[in-house]
Amino acid sequence: MSSSLHWLSLVGTIWLQAINGPNSDFPVYSSQLKDLKNISQVQLNNLAFASDAGKLFGWFSGVAAIYLPLWFVALTGAAFTMVGYGVQYLFLENSKLKYWHLFALTSMAGNGICWINTVCYLICIKNFTSDSRVAVGLSTSYLGLSAKVYTVIADAVFSKAKLQAKSYLLLNAVLPMIVTILVTPSLRVLKTTKERTHSAFIFMFGITLATGVCAVVGSIGTKSYGLSSTEHMVSLGVLLASPLFVPVGISLIETMRKILRDKKENRIHDLGIEDVESAKEMKEDEEEEVVPVIVPVTVPLPVQPVEEKECDEVGGMEMLKKVDFWLYFMSYMFSESRGLSDTSTLVSLCSSFGFFGRLIPSFLDYFSIKRGFSISRTASMAALMAPSAAAFFLLLHPSSYTLFISTAIIGACTGAITSFAVSATSELFGTENFGVNHNIVVANIPIGSFCFGYFAAFLYQKGAQGNNKCIGSKCYANTFLIWGCTCTIGTILCTVLYVRSRNFGRRLLSN
Repeated sequence: MSSSLHWLSLVGTIWLQAINGPNSDFPVYSSQLKDLKNISQVQLNNLAFASDAGKLFGWFSGVAAIYLPLWFVALTGAAFTMVGYGVQYLFLENSKLKYWHLFALTSMAGNGICWINTVCYLICIKNFTSDSRVAVGLSTSYLGLSAKVYTVIADAVFSKAKLQAKSYLLLNAVLPMIVTILVTPSLRVLKTTKERTHSAFIFMFGITLATGVCAVVGSIGTKSYGLSSTEHMVSLGVLLASPLFVPVGISLIETMRKILRDKKENRIHDLGIEDVESAKEMKEDEEEEVVPVIVPVTVPLPVQPVEEKECDEVGGMEMLKKVDFWLYFMSYMFSESRGLSDTSTLVSLCSSFGFFGRLIPSFLDYFSIKRGFSISRTASMAALMAPSAAAFFLLLHPSSYTLFISTAIIGACTGAITSFAVSATSELFGTENFGVNHNIVVANIPIGSFCFGYFAAFLYQKGAQGNNKCIGSKCYANTFLIWGCTCTIGTILCTVLYVRSRNFGRRLLSN
C-alpha cells in the first residue's frame, strides 16, 4: 500500500483534532450565557461539566469502532456535536429552552468529541505501527490548538456580533461536521507498513512549530504585530492546510519512481532474446565468483533497544480489577482538573501553550527512537505534574504577570500529559482493546470536572455574598490552593505508578 495514503490519513486526523475541541471555547461566552439565562455560577459550572459528562459514555465509540467503519464513527461524533450545539444556537433566546435542555444538549456534544478522538487515535496507532507515539503526538497536539481556531474564526467573522454566545454555538455546530465530511475518504486503516519516512516527519515538525508560533503571536496580541483578525485567520488557515504537502510530495515521488521503473522494464523488453540470455549468463558467472562470507559479530548496545516490551492485552472489565488502572485513573484525574478565566486572551494563551505541550512528547519520541532508547510515559507524567502544582500555587499571587505565566505553564503541562496518556494506556493495557480502554480511562475527566469544578463554583458563589459576580483574587485563592494540592497528590500517584510499571517490565525481562 502506498505510504502517501498513510500520511494522508495522518493529515485527516490533524484536521479533525484541530476542530474537535468546540467545548474549549466555552469560557469565552460563558459570562454572556450566564446573564442571558439568568443562572448562578454553580449552574454555569454544571454546564461546563456537562460537556465532560458526555465522556462517561465515550466507551460506546470504542465499541462502535470495532464493528463499524471509522469514517462512519467520525461522522456519528460530528452529528452529535452538530445537534448538541445547533439546537442551542437556534433556541438560545427562546424561553422554552430550559436549563436542563442546555445540560442534555451540551452532554451530547461532549460525547461526540469522544467518537472523533477514538477514530484519530486508532488511525495513528494502526497506520503508523513503527512510529505510533510520534504520530499520536503530532495529531493530538492540534487538539490543544482547537480553542485558538474557534476564537480566531469568531473574532474575524463575527467581530461585530452583538450576541457572542450565538456566534460560538454556530461555529461549534457546523465546523466539526464540515471538516469531518472533508476528510472522510482518508479515515481508514491501511495495510501495515514498516517503512519510516524521517524526512517527512521533520517536514511535519517544521509545519507544526510554525503553526504554534503563529498561534502564540496571535494570543499575545495581533495588534502589537500589526495583524488584523482576518489576516491572522488566513495565516493560521494556510499553516493548518500545509501538512497536506507531505502526502502530496510523497505521492509525486512514488509516481516518478514508478515511471522510471516502467522505463527500465521497457528497455529490457526491447532487448533481443540473445542479449537477454547473454546478460543472464554474465550475471550467473559473477554470482559464482563472489561467495559471501557471513561472520557473526556481536556489538554491545549502549542503551536499551527501542523495541517495546510486550504487554498483556486487557479488556475493559478486566482492566478495572488492576491496581495500575486506578493509580493511572486517579493521577490523570488530578492532572485534568483545572479552571480558566472567562477571557478570550487567556483561553487563546492556554490553547497555544497546550498545543506546544502536546507536541513535546512527539518530539521526544522521534529523537529518542533515533538514538535507540524509549521514554517512560508514567515517569513523564509524574515530571509534568510537579510544575502544574507549582503554577497553581503561583496563582495565589495577585498579579497579571503570574496569571499569564501560570496559565501558560498549566496549558503546556496539561497538554503534554494528555498526549503522554494516550500512549500510556496502550502500554499498560495493550492495543487490542484500546478504543474501549482509553475511553474508560478518560471518564476521570468528568468526575474531576464535577468534584473540583463544583467546589470552585461554590467558593466563588460564597465570595460573591449573594451577588452574581465576585471580583478580586480572594474569589479564587482557596480554589488555586486546593488545585495545587491535588496536583501534588497526582505527582505522588504518577511516581508510584512509574515504579510499579518499571518493576513489572523488569520481571518480564527476567522471565
